[in-house]
Amino acid sequence: MMSMSSDTSRRPLAFKIAAFLASAGLVASTGGLAQAAGSSAQSATKIQVAQSETAPATPPASAVEAPPSLGSVDVDDLMAEGPLPDIVVGDPQAPVTIVEYASMTCGYCAAFHVNSYPQIKRDFIETGKAKLILREFPFDPRALAAAMLARCTGDDARRTAMVDVLMEQQAEWARAENASAALLKFAKLAGMSQDDFTACLNDKELQQKVVETQERGQNEFGVNATPTFFVNGDKYSGALGPDEMAAVIESHL
Repeated sequence: MMSMSSDTSRRPLAFKIAAFLASAGLVASTGGLAQAAGSSAQSATKIQVAQSETAPATPPASAVEAPPSLGSVDVDDLMAEGPLPDIVVGDPQAPVTIVEYASMTCGYCAAFHVNSYPQIKRDFIETGKAKLILREFPFDPRALAAAMLARCTGDDARRTAMVDVLMEQQAEWARAENASAALLKFAKLAGMSQDDFTACLNDKELQQKVVETQERGQNEFGVNATPTFFVNGDKYSGALGPDEMAAVIESHL
């Protein structure tokens, strides 16, 4: 499956950050946020740092061929230090490196994380064959805010868990009428206070680094849709199914 989101050339990358957040109601300064978050039935629940060890039941892998790559980039350039530190899921020494550029509001990105990632994590990441690095590529104010909040959770494991939860529950916040109220609920589940939430979304340095991560992906590596994967430098786009991604990984082992 190779469906993907709109080309980034249709969207400005040099975001006016303050206006960008304010226009979507994402600067957390209104009393309505606390009221909305307080109504959550899960307000006393914390997002678990470690996700469930039980992967969804999946049928045996079929004989699926790896889709053709869309080109390749220099691995040393791809792995060079960027605006934000990479967070590695899996063994840093794993022979296959998957770099995923994703927007937190991208439906195809969520589809990959819900439908394909659990099997890939079980079969390749947890077995030491592959590692995953997710890099931010926000298409809109809500995606930018969600990416920032994940980075503000406190450590690498919590950021990974926050990304997983926001992808799995994307419909609850990405299309909510009040984006800031919906995101505040998830921030509180991750252990953040409203003050933490406000400070995170008003962190101009973090905002700029997320935007620079997106710009680097587009300008240096030709990312123009999400999700885009680089597997040991080879480029693939779209919400690859579990067997397709498995075939890609196997072809690089």
